[in-house]
Amino acid sequence: MSDSLVKLSSSALSTLISGEAGEISLPKPFERDIFLFDTIVAGTSYIDGIEELEPFMKEGDKLEFFREPNNSYDDMAIMIKNVHGIKIGYVPRKDNIIFSRLMDAGKVLFGEISHKEWRDRWLKIDIKIYLHE
Repeated sequence: MSDSLVKLSSSALSTLISGEAGEISLPKPFERDIFLFDTIVAGTSYIDGIEELEPFMKEGDKLEFFREPNNSYDDMAIMIKNVHGIKIGYVPRKDNIIFSRLMDAGKVLFGEISHKEWRDRWLKIDIKIYLHE
């Protein structure tokens, strides 16, 4: 075994860390999902076809969050879509102030269905909110 250092050329180094399409693909050793909060999905009663969507939503399903700063009812609104990209409601207004500020600062938040049940004609969907770091 040699104790000498080997100097790589810049092209050899870029080949080592680049992906197939030439983009840089460095490992992210500290990437993780951080649990922040338990809440529900607000507004499910206003979603057309929620009765047909409900059987396709399972506990553990990931939910995507989208900021709606121009929402006429709430400028801190965060829309929630299921895994198929269909709107299922919103993060409740009483809970969304900090989360909307995090998203506006470029942080990636998402949800996960923890439980769901029908309460008369209202679909109650419990979710967990996570920060992806």
